[in-house]
Amino acid sequence: MTHPGTQPSLDLAALIETVQRNERASKSFQDVELRLIGAHDWSAFLEGIFVYLPEVFRLASSGIWLDARTPLLRDLLEAGCPRADLEANLRSGLQGGLALSRLCAGNQPWLGLVSEMSDLEPAVSETFFGARAAQTATGSAIVLPLLNRTHVLGYLCLASDDPARFDASMGTDLLMRFSSVAAASLDNVAHREHLRKTGVTDPLTGLSNRRYFDERLHHEIRRASSHAAPMSCLFIDIDHFKQINDTHGHATGDLALGAIGTCLKQQVRVGDTVSRYGGEEFVALLMCELPDALAVAERIRHAVEALDVLDDEGERIALSVSIGVAAYQMNALAASPEVLARSLLDEADQAMYRAKHQGRNRVSLLEA
Repeated sequence: MTHPGTQPSLDLAALIETVQRNERASKSFQDVELRLIGAHDWSAFLEGIFVYLPEVFRLASSGIWLDARTPLLRDLLEAGCPRADLEANLRSGLQGGLALSRLCAGNQPWLGLVSEMSDLEPAVSETFFGARAAQTATGSAIVLPLLNRTHVLGYLCLASDDPARFDASMGTDLLMRFSSVAAASLDNVAHREHLRKTGVTDPLTGLSNRRYFDERLHHEIRRASSHAAPMSCLFIDIDHFKQINDTHGHATGDLALGAIGTCLKQQVRVGDTVSRYGGEEFVALLMCELPDALAVAERIRHAVEALDVLDDEGERIALSVSIGVAAYQMNALAASPEVLARSLLDEADQAMYRAKHQGRNRVSLLEA
């Protein structure tokens, strides 16, 4: 005879176990996400996907397919996989891409048995497992689209020897969030490698330089215009920088520039662009609307104000920045990308000078 209260106790225990399991999964995803976000180059990114990710989640394998039609990804594919033993995990090719887009219709993840994948889209299973392995595989897999906003950069396939590991009834919220972080990290790595290849990195701050920013600005405006997406620009100038150089010397001024450059990178999202535009001026390109851009600008201002940069005597140097903000809602029927780029940047620049005239160490917009 079941004692009264036994069933509720069992239900509670099951609920607690489910919550704890979800918390462990979330923590594991966060660990991998931090590894990918911190990937400083192509090699580190692939190590995170092909080595660290399977270790953390005890997977049989992980593979990635990249769209070689995207110029930056084509550069990565041409660079190849730094480790020969992992080269088979990196894939591309038009046939596999078409099959993957059908399998993940509507850019939704696909989960199920590898044998089912082989029946539905043989080109997908062959892409990730090889023709022979795909025919004999008994495990399960999930295929995640890697979306950078609305553009598919590629697909990530995670495989398990356990047939029940990935089932179509599974919740995919954590997996979709992870795929978004992986896509943003991939995009970031691709742009970093592009910087190295084209020599448009500022050596003092490690940020991209003016040449790269102007190129990126035109590219993002064209993409935002085609999707009627928002875009914001921050123009950032270090306050009283000449006085810092004159009082403490250029070596200390360079130290301040480097510290502020690092600070700026830490305050924006992966995929946003921050560049040293010249002298003590920086610019940031954000894919967001005005309220979010203002919040980022204030976050930057407070972070710079809190920096601990010391002079030769060990005394803290007071640092601050004046920031101008401009934001547009892009439209395909609006002016040309060149005109929009110049207008957005000029408006942010003028807003920065307004912040200077208002007393510095502040964020400003142009008056309507």
